[in-house]
Amino acid sequence: MSATLIDGKAFAATIRSKVADHVARLKKEQDLTPGLAVILVGEDPASQVYVRSKGKQTTEVGMTSFEHKLAADTSEAELLALIQHLNANPEVHGILVQLPLPDHMDEDLVINAIDPAKDVDGFHISNVGLLGTGQKSMVPCTPLGCLMMLRNHHGSLSGMNAVVIGRSNIVGKPMAQLLLGDSCTVTVAHSRTKDLAEVVRRADIVVAAVGRPEMVPGDWIQPGATVIDVGINRIEAPEKGEGKTRLVGDCHYASCAEVAGAITPVPGGVGPMTIACLLANTLTAACRANGLPEPDGLTA
Repeated sequence: MSATLIDGKAFAATIRSKVADHVARLKKEQDLTPGLAVILVGEDPASQVYVRSKGKQTTEVGMTSFEHKLAADTSEAELLALIQHLNANPEVHGILVQLPLPDHMDEDLVINAIDPAKDVDGFHISNVGLLGTGQKSMVPCTPLGCLMMLRNHHGSLSGMNAVVIGRSNIVGKPMAQLLLGDSCTVTVAHSRTKDLAEVVRRADIVVAAVGRPEMVPGDWIQPGATVIDVGINRIEAPEKGEGKTRLVGDCHYASCAEVAGAITPVPGGVGPMTIACLLANTLTAACRANGLPEPDGLTA
């Protein structure tokens, strides 16, 4: 068996196109331009790349991008004051604080200072609670992207056995809630799970989000299962030359692809969907804030 490739890059382009079309209609019919504010504290190189990409894609779909770059020694009080200013700004519909924050800041305090209606990352405790109880919420971008790809591939997920490997607040837990919402039977596995291989072998859907390079081999995968690999890990690649590296997922792609029915690659799978869903969330937040119908196919 050779797995069908779930092309996250192409699917993300489709999502961005839908967002751009809806934004254009909002501008024309409602004189409304969705706005996304991104806050970066410090000079972490990876975070700078992410913020640049987010800003570029925000403007490409016709939204307004508000970028706030703060020094690493910015006080927590100054950051909280900026968030309150953005909360009160009607032109800002989504607020994202790029993580990680410097050690002197309390991430939970900062995240929970964001207006839940503008929390396009879906990390605010109110949104976590709403998602967990099946109510309307802002949904974390990476799990939302995974759900969209699964729905696109399978149609209905009702009755399928799903195993989520990883229990983080950012991916594992919200992913499990979303799958439950689509009537899957869900198991959340983690480092303490007994007989992890056997647990995974029972799954129709495997979502790997543990941050361990190539942890899941092909012989853990049920023939025909769908594998969503959230991991992005950089490992040494001596075959490319001294000091060279390459990106791999949490699954061993070659062996899993021989058994699975469908699989996401790394790179080019889940990663591109995360920013696309951030834009979708910002659009959804703008519609909700103005009492307008939410865009079809861009929410959970």
